[in-house]
Amino acid sequence: MEHRLLRYFVAVAEEGTVSAAADTLHMTQPALSRQIRSLEDDLGLTLFDRTGPRLAMTSEGRAFLTTARQVLQAHDHARGYARRLAAGRLEHVGLAAPGTTLVDVVAPFVATFTAGDPVPSVTEIPVDADPRLLVSAHDLVVVAHAPGDQVASRRLAELPVWACVPAGHRWAGRDAVALEELVEEQLVLTSRDYMARRLLDGALEVAGSAPRGVVEARHSRVAQALAAAGRGVAVVTDDPHFALVPLRIITAGGDLRVRLTAAWRPAHHAAATLEALVERLRSFSAERYGPTVG
Repeated sequence: MEHRLLRYFVAVAEEGTVSAAADTLHMTQPALSRQIRSLEDDLGLTLFDRTGPRLAMTSEGRAFLTTARQVLQAHDHARGYARRLAAGRLEHVGLAAPGTTLVDVVAPFVATFTAGDPVPSVTEIPVDADPRLLVSAHDLVVVAHAPGDQVASRRLAELPVWACVPAGHRWAGRDAVALEELVEEQLVLTSRDYMARRLLDGALEVAGSAPRGVVEARHSRVAQALAAAGRGVAVVTDDPHFALVPLRIITAGGDLRVRLTAAWRPAHHAAATLEALVERLRSFSAERYGPTVG
């Protein structure tokens, strides 16, 4: 069943005669009649009763007319949407990020979207997910490791890894703690599914050190709750909760920080729009966490 045959059928149904429809379609009456019969043969239906001086639509023809109009409308919508895609328009945008980044960076950024922005959908991904695979399924991916040269990317933000302590802790009046001090405390750590834990483990390995004791929590918010309950110092990248005081962690290589990068497919039809969105997200992150480099 061809799109043009449906269009011919609807024209005849709306004009009432083959001759009037042929004039509208800029074709001859015999040619249009042949096309309508071809459609009837294709469908196995008699769409018009030809016994009288005028074509009369059959009951099955009237029933099929509704569907034919819907198909034509969907076809026109698809063509229009394809034109917008080809022009680089982005009506929907799929964003993907690890859990903490999603909650503390991506979700607050999405809250700033206006009616003129693409409609967002947000997906949580593992912290070590491969951006080269993810950019095929999502428009824009935020990761905490270098995405490689096979994707387009832009350094987005540098988030501190915090040592969170209760307001009554002896460090509460400070803004930073050295790694060698930190290991003397009992620590509340997330699993290695979180970048904060991986970065801390790496810093400890470089320093040849280990914490005095560890309480492990499966979720970073739970780690903060345990710290608020006096069970240790929570090491997280989340924004602080439960009235905890966040302290920067100073290592031999500088502050312990997560470096976020935005990645997208270089051949994406709306690559320019995505780049502009990344710049907005970069500015938004700089306001929250300070400027980044690169």
